[in-house]
Amino acid sequence: MSNELEILTKQEALLQFPKFDQGDAYELGKFMVEYAKSQNIVVAVSIRMGSGSIVFQYLPDGTNLLNQKWMERKYNTVRLTENSSLMASLKWEEAGETPKIHGLSEEEYALCGGGFPIRIKGSKPIVGVILASNLFHIADHEFIITCLRAYLKCPEAPAFSYTC
Repeated sequence: MSNELEILTKQEALLQFPKFDQGDAYELGKFMVEYAKSQNIVVAVSIRMGSGSIVFQYLPDGTNLLNQKWMERKYNTVRLTENSSLMASLKWEEAGETPKIHGLSEEEYALCGGGFPIRIKGSKPIVGVILASNLFHIADHEFIITCLRAYLKCPEAPAFSYTC
C-alpha cells in the first residue's frame, strides 16, 4: 500500500464519531463554517446523512451551483466506495480503473478529494458524508481533515501532504 493510502486509511480509522445524528451534523457544519471564516477560506460545505438527505449546507459568496454539483458527485463516490473520495481516487488510479469500467457515469461520480465518510466508532457502515468544494481537490480533503481533527479532538490523525 502506498504511503498516501496508509495516511488516508489512518485518517478514516481515527476520525470517527461516538454518535452522529442530524443535530451533530448541524453542529459540525457550523464548526466548519466558522473555521473557514477564521482562516479566510472560501469553501462550500455540505453534510449528508447516509440516506442522501442534506442536513447542513453552506455556499458562501465566491461559490455557486457548480460547487454543489461537485459535492453531489463526491457524495456518490463516498457512498459507493465507503471511503473518502480521495482514497477512492488513489485506489482506482493505482488499479488503472475509471468509473466507466464499472458501468458508472463520470457525470455522477468524482474521483478527487473533498468527500469524507462519517462513521460511528465500532461500526463499519458509514452513516453520512462530509463534503467540501472550491479549493484544489486535495485541499478540500485536508480542510475536512483539519476540521475533524479539531472537532473530534484527535490531533494524532495524520495530514495528507501535498503541493499545489
